[in-house]
Amino acid sequence: MSSSHPTGAYQCSSSGTSLGGNCDRLIINNPPEAMSMNAFLPNSQALRFPKTLSPLGLVIGGYTILLFLLSSLRHGLFQSGALDLGYHDQILFLLSRGYPPVVSFWGYHFLGGHAEWIYYGLALLYWVYADVHWLLAIQAISLAIALWPLQALCRQAGLTPHQGWTVGIAYLLYPLVFNVNLFDFHPEVMAVPLIFAAVLAARSQQWAGFAIATTLILGCRASLSLLLVTMGLWLIIFEHRRWYGLYAMAIGSIWFGVVTRVLIPTFKPDGYHALGHYGSLGSSIGEVMRNVVLRPDLLVHQLFTLANLEYLVLLLVPLIWGLSWRHLTPLVACSSILGLNLLADSVVLKNIVFQYSLPILPFLLLAVIAAQAAGAGLLRQRRWIVLWCLIAFAALARYPYFWGEYLSSVDTWSATRQAIAQIDDSSSVLAPHNVVSHLSHRVQIQYTTEAQRSDDLSQYRYILLNLRHPAYQSSPELIQYLLGRLQNDPAFKLTFTQDDVYLFSQR
Repeated sequence: MSSSHPTGAYQCSSSGTSLGGNCDRLIINNPPEAMSMNAFLPNSQALRFPKTLSPLGLVIGGYTILLFLLSSLRHGLFQSGALDLGYHDQILFLLSRGYPPVVSFWGYHFLGGHAEWIYYGLALLYWVYADVHWLLAIQAISLAIALWPLQALCRQAGLTPHQGWTVGIAYLLYPLVFNVNLFDFHPEVMAVPLIFAAVLAARSQQWAGFAIATTLILGCRASLSLLLVTMGLWLIIFEHRRWYGLYAMAIGSIWFGVVTRVLIPTFKPDGYHALGHYGSLGSSIGEVMRNVVLRPDLLVHQLFTLANLEYLVLLLVPLIWGLSWRHLTPLVACSSILGLNLLADSVVLKNIVFQYSLPILPFLLLAVIAAQAAGAGLLRQRRWIVLWCLIAFAALARYPYFWGEYLSSVDTWSATRQAIAQIDDSSSVLAPHNVVSHLSHRVQIQYTTEAQRSDDLSQYRYILLNLRHPAYQSSPELIQYLLGRLQNDPAFKLTFTQDDVYLFSQR
């Protein structure tokens, strides 16, 4: 059975319409001069972008600019934080300057956290010019450029341009994409276009592209190694790409072993940070895995909760128009990440404001593409689909924060900027959580917490306090205590005060 398309056809077996069958190859009739994905998929004669790439490029460019401007505005309003923008910004600064990449407010090498080795490459940007806006730009570009391989996958599945753009609009309006862009920075965003590209390469039988994409995915976060394991299983069973699947499972398993057995014990000997989300299942990776397999009662107790039901509803509702139960096999590929989120004690992992669900999104969209290719799905007319996506975006995206929460500290904005301008570029600093990401280009920086009640303040050259807006993990009582302590400490002098913002420096 073959599915027709103005620019080509995807030849499949009888089950190919669901993209779960044995789809042999894609034949494209575009002229050789058309721009193609061959830069990413070497030696490919199977896939070429049509002449209508220009509108796609304009959409990607426009969406990149929009996302970048919004995240930059949030940062400029002092709504980003030490966790996580300051954390990633300091890593890249330290790497680019040759310092040990030990995040000062975490106290260990970044590879002991989530093993994002891709930062060694990104540090080249900071070597040229260190600026936190590099991270915001990378995030915006990654989320926007994912539309490129997504559209190629739509064409490969035999969708019409009309259907392909409908799927693209659904991606652009998916609330998680917008929300994650505003939640500081997380390297998982770079994995989104890579996941699409890896699937595209596997379906086009392009080994080099698949190897590059899957390898880079591993560099974005350690937990994505588990994604590759289940993605490999999906490729073997449902996509009939045996060697691609085996390769993904192999490198995912190997990297998971390296991270858990070598990197984390070496760089963070006091334990695995991520295990804090799974306290009910055990205190070690081995104990968690044993309980998952041998304690079905514990597993049932963790899975069947109202929090998980709410999470699944929020995750699926924006795309429910295009899903069909007969074409959900792509979700096998992300079952590892979905399982981790469902099994977690922490509700943070079940919130579409945060990054933890981002690796699931590409496979949800692949399920939508499969259903659309088979003529399934709840809605078929584009206007109703777009209306549904707009309603979901209006209900679940964080855009109201720009005239609400993000303006909560605007009354001290000018004073905070003036205080920051008086801090030099290298000395140690203690500052509110929401200011750290503006000062993290130094070896030592810490954000105010209750720990400072007994901390040695002499280790900081500058101490910045905001009594009116204490920020995350602080309180007016703590700031008042630190303020009194500094005023009575002869080693410090008050160098700036305005609008309840205080800057102290050592004499």
